[in-house]
Amino acid sequence: MECIMFLGLNGNAWITIVTLLGIFVVMARTRVPAEVTFLGALTILLVTGVVTEEEGMAGFGSEPVVVHAAFFVVIAGLMQTGVLYWLTKHVLGNPKNFRNAIVRLMAPISLLAALLNSVNVVALFIDTVKIWARKLDIPASKLLLPLSYAASLGGMCTLLGSSSNLVIAGLYFKQTGQSLNIFEPLLPGLALTVVGILIVVAMQRFIPSRESPEQSFETTSDYTAELLVPTDNPAIAETVEEAGLYRIKGGSLIEIVRFDKEIIMPVSPDEPLMGGDRLVYAGQINEILELKRSHGLVAADHHVWSINEIDTKRKMRTAYVDFGSDLIGTKMTESDFEHENDVVLVAVARQGRRVEGQPREIRLQAGDSLLLECPKNSDNKIEQANRRRLTFFDSHFVPQTSSRTITATIILVLMFLLSSFHVLPLMATTMLAAGAMILFRCCRMDRVLTYIEWDILLLLGSTVVFSSAIAKTGITDAIASGILDLCGSNPYVVMAVMCLLASVVTEFVSDVGSAAVFFPVIWQQAQMLGCNPMPFVMSLMLSVTISFASPIGSSTHILIYGPGSFRFSDFARLGAIMHVVLLVVCIVLVNLIYPLYT
Repeated sequence: MECIMFLGLNGNAWITIVTLLGIFVVMARTRVPAEVTFLGALTILLVTGVVTEEEGMAGFGSEPVVVHAAFFVVIAGLMQTGVLYWLTKHVLGNPKNFRNAIVRLMAPISLLAALLNSVNVVALFIDTVKIWARKLDIPASKLLLPLSYAASLGGMCTLLGSSSNLVIAGLYFKQTGQSLNIFEPLLPGLALTVVGILIVVAMQRFIPSRESPEQSFETTSDYTAELLVPTDNPAIAETVEEAGLYRIKGGSLIEIVRFDKEIIMPVSPDEPLMGGDRLVYAGQINEILELKRSHGLVAADHHVWSINEIDTKRKMRTAYVDFGSDLIGTKMTESDFEHENDVVLVAVARQGRRVEGQPREIRLQAGDSLLLECPKNSDNKIEQANRRRLTFFDSHFVPQTSSRTITATIILVLMFLLSSFHVLPLMATTMLAAGAMILFRCCRMDRVLTYIEWDILLLLGSTVVFSSAIAKTGITDAIASGILDLCGSNPYVVMAVMCLLASVVTEFVSDVGSAAVFFPVIWQQAQMLGCNPMPFVMSLMLSVTISFASPIGSSTHILIYGPGSFRFSDFARLGAIMHVVLLVVCIVLVNLIYPLYT
């Protein structure tokens, strides 16, 4: 392959280019998860010999992967000892108006995101912000969007704040043998955060007001009905399907409550009908109540459903369909999801409004809110089994603060101090902090694995290898030379063009992928121009995080998409303005802080 040349590039280079284009197409046009896409691309590079087995494995032992894995353990310690819940409880107050609410929310969230990673902070605060919004009588969407934006902005300020920052820091170390300070992007990141918050405050009218999906689930009697089977009903002893009570017009049988309090859930078509059975249906109430006339049923003496726990054996939970979920485009009747997880779909809400019709016959979309009836004490089991399908935001686990809360806080502070003053490299400090969390029993060993985001680690490892392949095959030199020929030798123009391309690509792919692809190119351009590479590196680090105009440009946006009942276009209204303004400010600030020539 290497000896075949076309347009100045060998066969391995063209394999890499085609694979790279395939990644962009798959991620932009399909629901295949990012880590699966990159692992598939890595497989192609290995099979074709573009990268060796040693090079492929080296990516998964690289600094970004190890640091991220260790930091997940640190986060586990902070969660289990109550540090993060203590911060959540004391961060928000009682602002006088919406403008003050935005500031009270975005300022502390951006600070926490810089210290604890933007994705972790948004996941932690979604439920809190929804409750806070209800208390302030503000639509949840008008606070969830600032939540996501604040986390993205704050994540720019440190290497740990964003996964893409870690990727670029790892690639920089590979090029120079020197580690970046954990607070290296603090000055430009902090300035961009302030500007971003000011933009949101000044243009608050562009934040969409959407009805919360929970409002559709407030009164469950609006969409569930309970009918009683009289003891003299002629259909007794028949199966529910034979009696015509399983699949009905406008609804579905989701549960049977027997006279002896036995609960049948989910209900199979061959379940026998017994006198005194309570049949619980979900769907369109008018259609369901027709069964009283057509099948000789009677109204139950009371309605048993509520949005909270119904009894000691079951409870309601709200989940949101993730982007990339294999449930998208399917009906519950077409999958084994309910039987596999021992749950029942009761209702579906889309963009804040309940979808009319039989819930189990509705084709699901990304961001749909699902009201599920689940067994009690099954939270972790269901969440772990459906990590790539659904996101649950209604966990009620609240740890108690104790002496270990202080211990975990001290470990976190020491981790930042050791890295900031270059006492130890970032990889060593995070691994040391993770070990200390386990040693001092700040996190339980049997629960640590539940906090590790394996998909992120796979994505990080794959992108590092892909970045190496781009440089190794000569693609970096070709692209860098081509852009220099097009833009001339003005380093400011070259930097601006590269940052614009990287930020636009990020809106449709991911910040991690963009960072890995563009780093070797922008590094090579700095070398060709004879410039200090730091302004090029820092401008790229910040620009790939400036993705505010689409929900798929950032993991934080994806997290709030369902809970906020957003539409795809909602992010473009304010996000496009932030994208342009922050990109300009980014390039100006970086060049003021870092000299082009040393």
